[in-house]
Amino acid sequence: MTKDEFLAAVLRNPANRTIIDELHRLALPDAWLVSGCLVQTVWNVLTNRPVDHGISDYDVFYFDPDPSWEAEDAVIRALQTRLGHLGAEIEARNQARVHLWYPEKHGLPYPPLSRSTDGIDRFLTENTRIGIRRSSDGYEIYAPNGFDDVAAMIVRPNRTANFSAANYARKAARWKALWPEITVLAAE
Repeated sequence: MTKDEFLAAVLRNPANRTIIDELHRLALPDAWLVSGCLVQTVWNVLTNRPVDHGISDYDVFYFDPDPSWEAEDAVIRALQTRLGHLGAEIEARNQARVHLWYPEKHGLPYPPLSRSTDGIDRFLTENTRIGIRRSSDGYEIYAPNGFDDVAAMIVRPNRTANFSAANYARKAARWKALWPEITVLAAE
C-alpha cells in the first residue's frame, strides 16, 4: 500500500476528513488525527464494511506547552462544539501533559514528550503508529512503520517503555472480534 492509497482510503471516512480539516482551521499546535480511526477505516475499505464500522473514537494529538488541565479542557470543548454534529467520540489529548497522568492511570512509566509524534511512537501496536494532518499543500502523514502491516491487516506489538501485554491483548481481542481477517502477533 502506498502513501497515496492509504490516504485515499482514510479520507473515504467523512469523519476523518472533517476532523483533519477542522484541526487545520483551529491551528492547534502540532495537531494530528491518529491511530485506530485511520487504520480501522482502511481495514473497513479493504473488507467492504461501512467506513466507520468498529471505530470507537477518533483520537487527536496536539502539543501545547501549557500542560494545564484547563487548557486541554478548553481544546476538548472547542472540538466538541465544532465537531459535535459528527456524532463521533473525539478524544483530544495534549501530549505535553500525558506524563502527568499516565503513570497513575496505567502503572507504567511515561517520560515527558517533546512533540506529538513522540506520543504516536508509543502506541501499543506498530500498525497504529500513524498520524495525518493538513499542510499548506495537502496532507502530511507520519507513519514510521509504513503501511505494509495496515494493508496486510497485521497487528504487532510496539514494545516501548510503556508497553503492556495485558492492554495489547485486550485491544487485539476487541479488534479480532470486529475484523476477524486480521492477524494478531503475540505480545511475548
